[in-house]
Amino acid sequence: MQPSRSLVNGVATDRIDIRDRGLAYGDGLFETLPLLDGRPCLWAGHLARLQLGCQRLGIPFADFDLLAAELGQLAGGESGIGKIVITRGSSARGYGVSAGLRPNRLIQFSPGWSPPASIDAIPRIQVHLCQTRLSINPQLAGIKHLNRLEQVLARQEWTDSEIAEGLLCDSQGHLIEGISSNLFIQQGERLITPLLDGCGVTGIMRSCVMQAAAELAIPLDEAGFGVDRLLQADAAFVTNSLTGIRLISALPGRVLKPHRVSRKLIKHTLNKMLES
Repeated sequence: MQPSRSLVNGVATDRIDIRDRGLAYGDGLFETLPLLDGRPCLWAGHLARLQLGCQRLGIPFADFDLLAAELGQLAGGESGIGKIVITRGSSARGYGVSAGLRPNRLIQFSPGWSPPASIDAIPRIQVHLCQTRLSINPQLAGIKHLNRLEQVLARQEWTDSEIAEGLLCDSQGHLIEGISSNLFIQQGERLITPLLDGCGVTGIMRSCVMQAAAELAIPLDEAGFGVDRLLQADAAFVTNSLTGIRLISALPGRVLKPHRVSRKLIKHTLNKMLES
């Protein structure tokens, strides 16, 4: 594996201030995205979610125009995985936010990423139904904040290498998302994805699937539902900006029908995945 490359506030380094609030409190946001030949994929969606997160958390970050340029600088025309972290900045001890804090931006690039070669190359995976529950907090719903302890705890629930993802419910038992993905189920010809008004991340690939479904006139609903409805589904899949679409082949005690997912939908979504 080639070493990653990084910038902190535009300076080539992998060091940050020990007083940084992102490190101390998870007080910040992040985006992880693929770059194809040095070009960030679906950049407009990632940027919009980052801007929304800064607004929600009250982080006065203004240098959004620098982010894509710095990703491109690190990539140098290569394909790979980029990560952006914005923190509120460095401060003295305590949760209180002092006036005049300067946000920190951390940019990282790791070489080595390629999009799915074809529709037939879309992976089929097994998933785990996690016992860990997501907390409900509408203020944080949708954004990609740095507090990921729930995901860390959930990922510790299995060691079986055959399981590629874990599915998470909220504290009320509604299915929300995968540990690092969004979830879609299919019943008949209708797609359903969890409503994310209380928790969860509004994924960029999730939006691509929803746009593709609308353009192809495939019915799709955002709704709250539990594990029982998942187990009644004909098919299901998860989405992520790096892995695209992964079809769920099996659930605990249930074999699904991945072939039921529209090939047109998959192709249309993957085409959107590579847009800048």
